Amino acid sequence: MKTKLMVSAIALASFGATNVWADTVRIAEHRQARIDALNAVVPMIEEQTGIDIEVIEYPGPDKEYISKLLTELRAGTGPDVFSLPSSGEIVDFSTAGYLVDVTAEVKGSDAWDNMFPIARELAETDGVIYTMPTMLAMQQFYFRNDVLTEAGVSTDQPADWDALINRAIEAKEKTGEYSLLMPMGVTWGGGTYIESFRLLLANSSTPELVTENGTFNLTSDGVREVFEFYQKMIEAEVVPVDPLLGPDPWVIPKYEMFPAGELLMTTCGSWCYIFDWGPESKNPIPDIENAVGTWKVPNVNGDAPSVLVNLNHPWMVSSSAVDIEASKKVLAAMGSIELMTSYAQKSGNLPSRADAIESDGFQQLTALVPLLDQLEDGRSVATAPGFSTVMEGIGRGSEALLLGNADAAGAQQILVDYVSNILGEDMVE
Repeated sequence: MKTKLMVSAIALASFGATNVWADTVRIAEHRQARIDALNAVVPMIEEQTGIDIEVIEYPGPDKEYISKLLTELRAGTGPDVFSLPSSGEIVDFSTAGYLVDVTAEVKGSDAWDNMFPIARELAETDGVIYTMPTMLAMQQFYFRNDVLTEAGVSTDQPADWDALINRAIEAKEKTGEYSLLMPMGVTWGGGTYIESFRLLLANSSTPELVTENGTFNLTSDGVREVFEFYQKMIEAEVVPVDPLLGPDPWVIPKYEMFPAGELLMTTCGSWCYIFDWGPESKNPIPDIENAVGTWKVPNVNGDAPSVLVNLNHPWMVSSSAVDIEASKKVLAAMGSIELMTSYAQKSGNLPSRADAIESDGFQQLTALVPLLDQLEDGRSVATAPGFSTVMEGIGRGSEALLLGNADAAGAQQILVDYVSNILGEDMVE
């Protein structure tokens, strides 16, 4: 391993803040579980590449993480390698010129041919790849199987949206507990779209937001249907509204109420079996594999339900990286089964490589192994430049519903107006 050399203060001032260490690739990571997962495989990556790695710890919440990244990237002082929470942000970062084309490195790695088809599909935009997609977020509804069964509430897959809301109403009547949560509001950040709106939209009567010419169809029936479902949840009082308006809206419902059986159904992903409620979590649910079940997201019209799949924190190389070629080499090495298994163990997301299921480390994650089969039928929703603005507009529209300041039609109009004002009226249909 190469020796790390501290650059003198004088040299640092003249050479730039990104060169704190010589011959080192700096990787940004946030949230302790992810930091631990990366640190566990750093020695392996260093040995494979011959390049020293420094892990830089960033703020935990995704919104703060992205804000810090943007500030540094604009100044040309960001990390060499970093990730973004989901596919939705990648298009805006690449359009802004912050990302390096890594098509050759990713397709030339041993990871590419072994990836699930949906991972390759989500990684490539118009023939160009900017990311190494290591982990996948597969989302659906999670429910307290033990509590619902004891209360005599059906745990069968809901046939459509009406069946889902009626199930939630019945569950609250029989248990007295809040029965259905979907992330809404501004403070949840991108999760308001990624973990909520997107799931319903993909199963609405118009399951896309991006048109063929790259504009956003925000006046569609599907968008209206999602906001109408939110309105029904709020009016039926099955959703805990107050926590969604707080600074960390996920903490009380996801980490306290659901483990206590005071919230019975919620959208979530495979990570919930490990990070949120697993044996090593802060508030574990005993016998989680039996106590917690899953439903695919029902279709508004009763068509086949689906799971939603998204790239989860795919890795990319900054265009301002000190040594782009060294950073690309590290990126290629990050497509290993060892890294994917480490992240699955710590955070519960699913590997993008189908052959990861053969590893002993992944086989030990008995709650996750059966979920890999569902990736073959996973769905996604397309994005386009400006999508970060759309996600913010969805947060604003859904928050107006939570506050009682708008009905579904009004929430949709807030979304339309916000995106029109930021991106221009010609970008909205």
